[in-house]
Amino acid sequence: MLVLGIESSCDETGIAIVEDGKKILSNSIEFQDEIHKDFGGVVPEFAARHHAEKIGYLLDLSLKKANLSLKDIDIIAATNGPGLIGSLLVGYLFARGLSYGLKIPLIPVNHILAHLYMANMIFPNEIEYPHYAVLLSGGHTFILKAKNYLDFEILAKTRDDAIGEAFDKIAHYFNLGYPGGKIIDDIALKGNAKKIIFPMPNFKEKTNDFSYSGLKTAVLNHIKSIDDIKEAEINDILASFQKRAFDIIFRSLKNIVRSEHLGQVIFGGGVAANNYLRRNIKGIEEELNIKTYFPPKKYCTDNGVMIAGIGYHLFKAGKIFEGEDVFSRADYRKLY
Repeated sequence: MLVLGIESSCDETGIAIVEDGKKILSNSIEFQDEIHKDFGGVVPEFAARHHAEKIGYLLDLSLKKANLSLKDIDIIAATNGPGLIGSLLVGYLFARGLSYGLKIPLIPVNHILAHLYMANMIFPNEIEYPHYAVLLSGGHTFILKAKNYLDFEILAKTRDDAIGEAFDKIAHYFNLGYPGGKIIDDIALKGNAKKIIFPMPNFKEKTNDFSYSGLKTAVLNHIKSIDDIKEAEINDILASFQKRAFDIIFRSLKNIVRSEHLGQVIFGGGVAANNYLRRNIKGIEEELNIKTYFPPKKYCTDNGVMIAGIGYHLFKAGKIFEGEDVFSRADYRKLY
């Protein structure tokens, strides 16, 4: 069964074709980093306009890569949330038009669910359920318990900013460019990550949730306390910030695994491409006796492959568009 996946939740336009939820036949992505870099973040109107300009071209490109035509496609899967509403509308309404014209099913896909599925496509014979899933991106920060492809329990979430948003804002403060995660990851290699001890968030109640607003404030206050900041000091600040950003994740993950030991932890989302995270998770593996899985970096960013992949399983579960308002708040927020 051939599934065409369409992703347009933020600033990547992605279209891919996947067979039976596993075999990747094509993957085409248009990035918008150059468009948004001067603003230090995504400008929703610009993002939606660029999706509209590129989506038809990417459809043709994906079909050409797979040596297929539209008549070969069995199902269309498209992101219907969460994300930027203008961007979502471009991709989803494009998908609805294709579905109607081709008279084939349309599958609304939750963007978060798709990220959590991506590792299954790369390690189809290794990942077992239940396992823990860690989603780290510019818009989301979660630790979940995955019971199967479509059933997840949220165990920890951010109370304010997502981890990727924190990276972007700190990078913007230093005028480093966008997106900030990779830039900080590279610069931090030149700094001493133990030079500055930034605070860990603490809550009154017992929780494994995250918070990044306090960390951002602490970094900015530290910068303001230095009259004539040197490059070496900036390197140390960024290295120390990055360390603490992931310390927050590691602390919660350790608490969760120790309370109920599941042997596998799956990572997904754009921040899962971070080199510091991938290096330092090895120590966590040994300490907790777990196995971690990361998709290749090119599949950590938003892409149509993950939409098509999980779309196949949603179709099998009967999650087909039947005329409901997929942009209503209830459908927009939920995991299936």
